[in-house]
Amino acid sequence: MTHVSDYDEFAEAYARENETSLLNAYYERPAMLALAGDVAGRRILDIGCGTGPLAEQLVKRGALVAGFDTSSAMIELARRRLGDQAELCVATLGEKLPYEDDSFDDAVASLVFHYLQDWTLALDEVRRVLKPGGRLIMSVNHPILYPFNHRGEDYFQLTRYTDEVTLDGRSATLTYWHRPLHETMAALISAGFRVQRVWEPPYDKNAPVEVVPQPLRERDAFLSFLFFSLSSE
Repeated sequence: MTHVSDYDEFAEAYARENETSLLNAYYERPAMLALAGDVAGRRILDIGCGTGPLAEQLVKRGALVAGFDTSSAMIELARRRLGDQAELCVATLGEKLPYEDDSFDDAVASLVFHYLQDWTLALDEVRRVLKPGGRLIMSVNHPILYPFNHRGEDYFQLTRYTDEVTLDGRSATLTYWHRPLHETMAALISAGFRVQRVWEPPYDKNAPVEVVPQPLRERDAFLSFLFFSLSSE
């Protein structure tokens, strides 16, 4: 898993990239909001909230939001963004969460579970803090990406790998766990979640043309992340 200090170090660059990039601003975040639907009056936990862009949109739609992140630098930036509009704290997915049982109607987890090798405690804790019938809406790296970007590697093995990325012009190294789809589904079902939807969405065609690479401009969709809507019933 990416170390806390890594995100603390490049939190501001990450925040700037997240605001305007195709993958975040015009692909992942719109898809998460579409899956969440009408959230007015719902109490929502933003898991791995980062600097708070998704939480901000949920608040604007009338949700009551709490969020946590393992990076204190990210949480500080989220507090600057959200002020007292959301309850924010430093906590780590995969450890005991600082919330009471049955506290939330929904939980959202944007691009965070793929940092974990073992999902067991993380999913158990999310289910614990959700009300009966509550939803977990999540996105992860699409499992097809690992063998596509790392030729010759075995799709069917749970594998730790690193990628070099550029965030707002700054180089960073991120460490993920590749998880084949059957293991992802097994983990979710074993934790007691019922799958409502699995989605490979299109990107927002209203994205500014300058953020869309030429090969994608005539296409409706591409594969980068995989999205789930799950019920805790």
